Amino acid sequence: MKIKNVVVAGAGVLGSQIAFQAARFGFQVKIWNRHVDRAERRLAAIKAPFMKDMQASEQDYQQAMDHIVDISNDLAKTVADADLVIESVSESLAIKKTFYEDLGKVLPADTIVASNSSTFVPSELVKFTNFPSRFLHMHFANHIWKHNVAEIVGTAETAPAAKEAVIDFTRAIDMVPVVLKKENHGYVMNALLIPLLNAAQNLWANGIADPHTIDKDWMISNGSPMGPFMILDVVGLRTAYEIVNNQYQQTKDPRAKKIADKLKKMIDAGHTGVEAGQGFYHYPNPEFQDPDFLKK
Repeated sequence: MKIKNVVVAGAGVLGSQIAFQAARFGFQVKIWNRHVDRAERRLAAIKAPFMKDMQASEQDYQQAMDHIVDISNDLAKTVADADLVIESVSESLAIKKTFYEDLGKVLPADTIVASNSSTFVPSELVKFTNFPSRFLHMHFANHIWKHNVAEIVGTAETAPAAKEAVIDFTRAIDMVPVVLKKENHGYVMNALLIPLLNAAQNLWANGIADPHTIDKDWMISNGSPMGPFMILDVVGLRTAYEIVNNQYQQTKDPRAKKIADKLKKMIDAGHTGVEAGQGFYHYPNPEFQDPDFLKK
């Protein structure tokens, strides 16, 4: 199995970055997104952080963009010549179920499909597919050009050749493949990160301390370059809400419900994180860039 043509389904914060990263390394990339204009805005928003993180030029950004050959909301057309489809639609089981059922009707016979789901595991999603031997998970971190790890895990039905093709593709786009021996909610990275974010949000939701104070404490105490609420702004509050709301739906834990309700109020106000210009901080000049942020 040789991967040349890549489709990214869902151009949210991370989906747009996955498409851009594949395009950077010469793959022909198509994007499927229900709202084409949103996908275009997300790709444009990559330019500044990519250039800053990688000390890249505008020409470097544009060369990558030239390999994104189509953005469409026509699923059949988009996947018609795909060797690999990377699913990055919303972290909702109902939305993913609908997507995979629709994809199964139009997917070419040899196309590999990888989910970038942050919270679901392969055994939860494979039951929605009619291509289990070509299905696995491939999970990325935000700002993937810099934090270049791809966590890979399949099911007992995943064909070894499909997994090897995805590992080869991972290396070809300058990512480090981290192959898990078995599935785990949160893979490795989020299994470590989400408890931190949940703990921070629980402190906030219960009025123990405000987000800026929590971030300061964490950064000073641990020498960390970012606090949990800075991370949430980068991830995006819609994604954060979906994760904690899924936790509530599965566990009925009232702590998760309390956090979800507070995040929903911010989302309804349009304060969804870096991309919106406001989340827990204000952008493009967030409060934590003040040289005295950690001293006050």
